[in-house]
Amino acid sequence: MRKIILGLVLLISSQMRAQELPKNFTALLNEVEPQLISWRQHFHEFPELSNREFKTGSYIADYLKSIGLEVTYPIAKTGVVAVLKGGKPGPVVGLRADIDALPIVERAPVAFASKVKSEYNGQSVGVMHACGHDVHTAILMATAKMLKQMQKELPGTVVFLFQPAEEGAPNGEEGGAPLMIKEGAMDKPKLDVIFGLHMAAQTPAGTLSYKSGAAQASSDLFKIVVNGKGSHGAMPWASVDPIVVSAEIIEALQHIVSRESDLTKAPLVISVGSLHSGVRANIIPESAEMLGTIRSLDATMRKETHEKMRRVVQHIAESAGATAVIDIKTQTMINYNDPSLAKKSVNALNKAAGFDHVLESNWTTAAEDFSFYGDKAPSFFFSLGGMQKGKKANEVSGHHTPDFYLDESGFILGVKAFCNLVFDNAKP
Repeated sequence: MRKIILGLVLLISSQMRAQELPKNFTALLNEVEPQLISWRQHFHEFPELSNREFKTGSYIADYLKSIGLEVTYPIAKTGVVAVLKGGKPGPVVGLRADIDALPIVERAPVAFASKVKSEYNGQSVGVMHACGHDVHTAILMATAKMLKQMQKELPGTVVFLFQPAEEGAPNGEEGGAPLMIKEGAMDKPKLDVIFGLHMAAQTPAGTLSYKSGAAQASSDLFKIVVNGKGSHGAMPWASVDPIVVSAEIIEALQHIVSRESDLTKAPLVISVGSLHSGVRANIIPESAEMLGTIRSLDATMRKETHEKMRRVVQHIAESAGATAVIDIKTQTMINYNDPSLAKKSVNALNKAAGFDHVLESNWTTAAEDFSFYGDKAPSFFFSLGGMQKGKKANEVSGHHTPDFYLDESGFILGVKAFCNLVFDNAKP
């Protein structure tokens, strides 16, 4: 009996050792870092907008094929999925990066700044990686190279998802994570778990951060159209003024947040970002249109908010003799880090960065379409710091701005974290 127990202990111990990172892991990291930086600078200099990442997708696919991965390209219009089967048994782990840029003219003081111009929803725009997707892409390519070099020791299978259109597809088009899922990115093979990371420009380079449970808000887009009655601007009593009605609706929407929602339970944001109506100062128009966003970190609160908004819009319009229609569309779900997976994943992050450099963050009302993957498999999404040492958060430009800048010194930590997550996830 003792021999059997001893044999089982030795077998389990050998399996645990087999799931540890290889001894040459640090040497491989040092070797891949210059290539990681080079890839990132290339993607930054030649950015492409959502669903238009033709050269980006092709570049990624060609490289992954060259190192012997099983590559599917294109998927979800311009995306790439690559599969690496390890030499040891284990789960199917997904790693995701987003590859699209934003319609912004760059001002960042870097030699590889973008000078690209393009068209977005009918407008001529500059194009810039102002959210770190170029870094995400380069990190995942470097991770693929690392894991390929460690293939014999690699437990299970790794699926690399290079996703287009995280920032949202152009008007009238499908795209992003929903289209990746729709076209089978999580099914061939079926993922047991999926990980993703995002750069954080206002968190110090060399640090990782995470939030268990609800981490990032759902994002719903809304459109409100108010129909009234036009008149001469000098005779407003002859009108049903849609602009005044719109102003009352905007104020009432804020009352939903401040007076009808329990903000101790979870944050809620309702923002109107666009109001269009009329063409001249002396003409009261017939209609007005508002566009806005809703951000929530609680599913029940989100549903109740939609119902309250419909009530407010309808009743305010009716009280003024107008009519109004509200349309609410889901952009992303709540980005939810599975608590049991998060607990396990933090151990891998600690190994990658050191305990003192892993921070538990607060939730945020920013949104991410990575949330759709988490609706299909346990998921964990974390952040990688990109702020220069010696800087404070209020001294650096935020995401989605022309001066957005990231410190390259911390990028390799993203590769280290992904590799640790893959190997650690195979442990019982």
